[in-house]
Amino acid sequence: MKSSKIFALVAVALVSIALCTVAVGQDHATAQEVIAKVREAASTLSKTGDVTQFDQKSGPWVWKDTYVFIQDCAKKVMAAHPIKPEMIGQDLSSVKDAKTGKSIYPDSEAYCKMVQDSPSGVWGDYWWPKPGETEPSRKITYHLSAKGTPYIVNAGIYDETATVNELSNLSSKK
Repeated sequence: MKSSKIFALVAVALVSIALCTVAVGQDHATAQEVIAKVREAASTLSKTGDVTQFDQKSGPWVWKDTYVFIQDCAKKVMAAHPIKPEMIGQDLSSVKDAKTGKSIYPDSEAYCKMVQDSPSGVWGDYWWPKPGETEPSRKITYHLSAKGTPYIVNAGIYDETATVNELSNLSSKK
């Protein structure tokens, strides 16, 4: 009798720990979610051309620990950013990797052409603070051109181990 009570308590404790672990893991966006959200945002932007909807911090384009942001390749500037609105209008070549200090888009024209020429999108990594934090983390961002517009739609995951190659394979599948 006593051992069955101990077993039951241990089982309840293990289930509680497992559920807490799952709940914590759900606070982080997955690569699959990023791909789906970026594709949805690109489709929406292709239809409406309205970048202002992507500036809303509490809107549908901000979820878990990530967000969609928009770049304008015609003007070579950040067109929408819900977390750092001060970046809107900023020249793409001036956006710096938070760890190295080097430009993330040193040749914005080449970057735009590469993304626009890739129907399944492009992944790239750099260091950037998570929303609400100041210390940089490794961010791997999915970039996809919004057809019929000068815009590139982006969102990323914060991950120390995922590779650009494995994520590229993931996004190339339909």
